[in-house]
Amino acid sequence: MTKKIFASTLAILLTLNIAFAQKDAEAKKILSAVSKKYSRYNIIKADFTFSLEDPQAQMNDTQTGTLISQPKANKFKVTIYDPKEKKATVVQEIISDGKSQWTYNKKDKEVELNDVDHSDDNLNPAQIFTIYEHGYKYVYNGDEKIDGKLCQIIDLTPDDSKKQFFKVRLTIDKTKKAIYSALIFDKNGSRYTYTIRSLTSEPKTPESTFTFDKKDHPGVEVVDLR
Repeated sequence: MTKKIFASTLAILLTLNIAFAQKDAEAKKILSAVSKKYSRYNIIKADFTFSLEDPQAQMNDTQTGTLISQPKANKFKVTIYDPKEKKATVVQEIISDGKSQWTYNKKDKEVELNDVDHSDDNLNPAQIFTIYEHGYKYVYNGDEKIDGKLCQIIDLTPDDSKKQFFKVRLTIDKTKKAIYSALIFDKNGSRYTYTIRSLTSEPKTPESTFTFDKKDHPGVEVVDLR
């Protein structure tokens, strides 16, 4: 369940397809500017911090990770690192070539292979920062100074009330017109926060980035669930 929550909430941050159906003009203007900026890029690399706050389980956890995405081809690679290690140590990878998706868990020495879910309910990290298409209401909640940055705050609520979360709070760097963080409010009381630590456009990325090569992971069992 944790793996599913992590992948889904990361995707929420990176795929927020926001409908122009509910109608905060200032929010629409801000999101249009952000979307226009990122739509110029073929490949984007983002380093992020992920924090989970679960009051029911009395759990607070923080991890760091990296996303490399080729949005137009629906390809991505998400790498999660062990927060207890000073040197970047991989604990999980989620990789997709647009057709197949691999979820590799280093501790279990196992990778699950699935077909990519193209349904509307699936949130795909490949669609990085493409900010508005369908599925959300949105409202602009003013400006706020955060970590020395002047940020614009936009709250999103999904049109589909069956979704696991009921609100996403986007924080957008006003100067850079870039997403700084997203706070996801889960219906069970949990909160997930993603903060973008750095962003690189058009990094040199070999095509092999978007596939899982078992030869590079000796001893790993492939569980084919297709």
